[in-house]
Amino acid sequence: MRHSLITRLLSSAAVVAGIALAGLPAAKAEDTPAAAAEETVKFDPQSVNSFSGAFLAARTADVDKDYETAIALYRITLQYDPTNTEVKERLMITLLLNGDFEEGVKLAQALKDDPAVERITTVVRGMDAIRKREYRTAQKILVYSGPNDLDRMMNGLLVAWAKFGDGKTKEALAAISDMEGPDWFAIFKNYSAGAIAAAAGDRDTARKRLNDAILDRNGGAAAPDTFMRAVMALARLEAREGNKQKALDAISVGENLVSSYAPLKALRESIERGDKQEQQVRTAAQGAASVLFSIGGALNREGAEDIVSLYLQVSRALDPESADTLVLLGGLAESQEKPDLAIEFYRQVPENSPMRRLSELQLGLQLADLGKVDEAKTHLKELIEADPKDMRSYLAYGSVLSDAKEYKEMGEVYDRAVDQMGNVPNKSQWTIYFQRGIAYERQKKWEQAEPNFRKALDLNPDQPQVLNYLGYSWVDMNVNLDEGLEMIRKAVSIKPDDGYIVDSLGWAYYRLGQYEDAVTELERAAELRAGDPTINDHLGDAYWRVGRKLEATFQWNRALGLKPEEAEIPKIKAKIENGLPEENPAQPAAAQAIENKEPVKTPSLDVTEPEKKS
Repeated sequence: MRHSLITRLLSSAAVVAGIALAGLPAAKAEDTPAAAAEETVKFDPQSVNSFSGAFLAARTADVDKDYETAIALYRITLQYDPTNTEVKERLMITLLLNGDFEEGVKLAQALKDDPAVERITTVVRGMDAIRKREYRTAQKILVYSGPNDLDRMMNGLLVAWAKFGDGKTKEALAAISDMEGPDWFAIFKNYSAGAIAAAAGDRDTARKRLNDAILDRNGGAAAPDTFMRAVMALARLEAREGNKQKALDAISVGENLVSSYAPLKALRESIERGDKQEQQVRTAAQGAASVLFSIGGALNREGAEDIVSLYLQVSRALDPESADTLVLLGGLAESQEKPDLAIEFYRQVPENSPMRRLSELQLGLQLADLGKVDEAKTHLKELIEADPKDMRSYLAYGSVLSDAKEYKEMGEVYDRAVDQMGNVPNKSQWTIYFQRGIAYERQKKWEQAEPNFRKALDLNPDQPQVLNYLGYSWVDMNVNLDEGLEMIRKAVSIKPDDGYIVDSLGWAYYRLGQYEDAVTELERAAELRAGDPTINDHLGDAYWRVGRKLEATFQWNRALGLKPEEAEIPKIKAKIENGLPEENPAQPAAAQAIENKEPVKTPSLDVTEPEKKS
């Protein structure tokens, strides 16, 4: 499945130092009958006729994140055992993960005294009380005296928003100021305090707290979602006060941390036009939602999808039109390989939101992932026509064309993108030249490809993907060998844990006849990127050349079982049967390839995806 092409500026791969993930009663894969299966098993809820059958099927669907099926099966399970607490816990969490907040709240009320899920039920019940404007009830529910720093901060900020909703702004701000904790509390405290003060009309306090938030560089790096909300809140505050230059200065601070952030660009244009500015957070419900959004964004990383989804879904229940929440939920659905769900979230982004275009771009990519390539192409073409200056549209469309191996049209798309750039491209536009270079290289037009790779490096000299691609191509063609190998080594030094780039270094050594060095690097690549057929195939070749023929055959068989590209299958089978041909000792592998007129091989690289920044 294609990873997200457009930079995920709303989600942070970094986690605030010291934060422990809130626990969820886990639906463990090893507990399910489908744990070892390679394909998701779908259950018909009506086909089960026992407690154990319904429960195991529910757990399977739960692990597969098929929440609708899991919910139906957990409910059937409860028909056999209505008092089973474990089933109720999982049903509640699954309901919340599926966005069924109303039903989830009912179970949270019923399970409020269950210590296994108390941390979840407390937040859900408190948020529900804020949503219903029962602010004093919310304050009582959300009182927290436990040892977990994350829960203490989260509940404390939610209590402050409940106090604000109850008309006690000074008490709310004092409560935030009195919160003690690790340094990473600061950006969350300052943003919430600034947002409360702004919503209450206390401009001086709002200005001070929001300024403190955007000057917190460490906090901004760890929680960019919160940082950006603080930047935009301060800019809107200054613009509303008639301080246009101060508003634009605040936006510049945000642009220095994260460039090409679409909502920030849209806000700058709006302020420059003199539009009236409204704060994103104006009510206690929106403020409480912002707390869970901020924490969810900071925790967002591989392995934390469930807790992040839960926080975001509860946040969405209180602020259903929050565009950044919807886009982040869409991104989570993409990472879980659920393009239908991702599209559903992207389509809910309000049309007047500056994030609408970002959601439309991601929607186009997800259509392609669903196999609706023609629909995706039409959708993305329309986005290009609507705003020919937006380079993200070309990258998205080019990605779809690359996957479809339509390289001629891909090159034409990037030609148009370069024409739209003007004479002075900026650093962030290296991706356009890189992708255009790939399009020409795939058409075997190296004389047109190479200048594009060089231009990409002119704009971004330390970009490891470009260093890898250009350096490997030179080595593979037996030209500029020293410079090419040095480029690949530099790429590896920048991204030493990237299995694809390490594979390129190993394969470059192989092509140069340096087989022992090739084995060393290719073994490391196979560890870093386990299960990649190309890397295993390369390692098999290197093993053969150093005389480790049994291990070579094992690696080739492994590569064959990992579903390589169709064109590689007969080549691998031939090697398994006959091994590699004898090598002319006077010529390294690369030189022999040139003599035999073999085509240039693409370096190991996910070439459809520019480097992601979080």
